Amino acid sequence: MLNFDAERFVRIQSGAVALAERIDTIIGDCLTAGARNIFFLGTGGAAILMQPAVLLLNRHSRFAAFMDVSAELIIAGHKHLGAQSIVVIPSLSGTTKESIAAMEYCRQQGATIISLIGHAGTPLAAADHALINFAEDDTSSESFYLQSLLIALSIMRHGDECPDYARFVTELQLLPQAMVDVKAGFEVRAEHEAEMMRTEPYHIVVAAGSAWPQAFYYGMCILEEMQWIRTRPVHASDFFHGTLELVEPGVSVILFKGEDEARPLADRVEAFTKGYTDKFTVLDTADFPMPGISQDTRALISPVLLATLLERLSAHLEVKRDHPLTTRRYYKRVAY
Repeated sequence: MLNFDAERFVRIQSGAVALAERIDTIIGDCLTAGARNIFFLGTGGAAILMQPAVLLLNRHSRFAAFMDVSAELIIAGHKHLGAQSIVVIPSLSGTTKESIAAMEYCRQQGATIISLIGHAGTPLAAADHALINFAEDDTSSESFYLQSLLIALSIMRHGDECPDYARFVTELQLLPQAMVDVKAGFEVRAEHEAEMMRTEPYHIVVAAGSAWPQAFYYGMCILEEMQWIRTRPVHASDFFHGTLELVEPGVSVILFKGEDEARPLADRVEAFTKGYTDKFTVLDTADFPMPGISQDTRALISPVLLATLLERLSAHLEVKRDHPLTTRRYYKRVAY
């Protein structure tokens, strides 16, 4: 596979899954101490990657889960944030200034803080519980998705809301190598899709359910930030309340389909869009077999699979466009 180190990838994702026991202990201790809610904060793309865990808890747990923008939380506050709150803050570098400020603010409110970081010895390593799993930009999405999923599943286990917790964790241990196989199965198509996309000036990126955050993330953090391509991420439900009027021949629409209960919303977009543009791409996690991983686990990991597939697309896109994914004009280069 192009510019891909399988051993490194498996090591990083296995490290994320290996945090399951420690996460479960931390969550258990927090709940025993009286925690009543959990906040998933963060900044930019790392915050977006927390959304599937929040969605899972909001849909399937009685435990209160909140998501807020770190910078806004500090300014406006939050009625439910306090000494009975667990706060999860992801940051690959461990140095994101808005996330550091959020940690300090939440600490002042008496909350227990869990940081998800890629490097020790950074400011966010000073959280009450720092979960450190080395990763880099091309491997961080899956790692963050998995760690936040394990947090949500642990909360549900302790609330007697996840009887299959042990099975889920066991199956997730198969995922790192399974994702390498998924990448390999997508490699030829990834090169083809990158060729089709390389000169497009604009994409509408659509998804629903737990797949939606990946559409948001890929549009904003990869196509916009790393490739300087204009995008319009839109939820599959909102697509029919405005964005559909932009669809015509020559307009690129990319649809991500996961395997959770929101899949019919993506099906609806597919049924409409394929009749009105000649540039319609569907990336469906159901097209990729993963032996040993059951359907209900697949539903939980749809955003993880999309992230791992899209990494292959990005690897080819940067080569075909002669635009390295590390190239920036402003991000961390000028004052803002």
